[in-house]
Amino acid sequence: MTLHKEGYKIVAGSLIGAGVLLWLNHHFLAAYPLAYYPLALGILVMLYLVIQFFRLPSRKNTSTGGQLVAPCDGKVVVIEEVEEPEYFKGKRLQVSIFMSPLNVHCNWVPCEGSVSYVKYHPGKYLVAWHPKSSTENERSTIVFKGTNGKEVLVRQVAGAVARRIIFYMKENMAVKKNDELGFIRFGSRVDLYFPLDTKIIAKIGDVTKGNETVIAEW
Repeated sequence: MTLHKEGYKIVAGSLIGAGVLLWLNHHFLAAYPLAYYPLALGILVMLYLVIQFFRLPSRKNTSTGGQLVAPCDGKVVVIEEVEEPEYFKGKRLQVSIFMSPLNVHCNWVPCEGSVSYVKYHPGKYLVAWHPKSSTENERSTIVFKGTNGKEVLVRQVAGAVARRIIFYMKENMAVKKNDELGFIRFGSRVDLYFPLDTKIIAKIGDVTKGNETVIAEW
């Protein structure tokens, strides 16, 4: 377990801020234990939550053949056939994974291959489970072409708390197992759009581990 690079500055700032607050708390409230100890505990808990949010566990993609892995930690909340209007402009199978603030928020590529399409969309910050969050929230759209020529669209969607979508993908770049796709800060969801003939292995309510859980086969 390590600290993700996206958290270096935020964690450093949080450590400094927590140190200052703990010093002030000790300086002014040490004589008042009913206030001193709860406040000190609250500061340490908040610092812990910030640090754990940016944790980066050691994960290894062991998928084989046409298996596709979950790009993120979270809970499967949607599996349905929908119209995908941005890139495919046709019917696709959508699988959506909701990420809580307690999940690991690093995102990984779902398969080996190359990147066909990348686009960033500024937008709103509706709650991640809102029906319009996939089309109106801040989001990125990234399409991966597998080694078999089939394509899967991955959409990082910001939530009510998330305020920054981060992605490392560029069009035409090659990707391989265990590559990081990007990062979403503080709660969000990831939508995947598969060809209609894809076998969806995930089920509603399943808890996924990014870069480990196999969610589909094509």
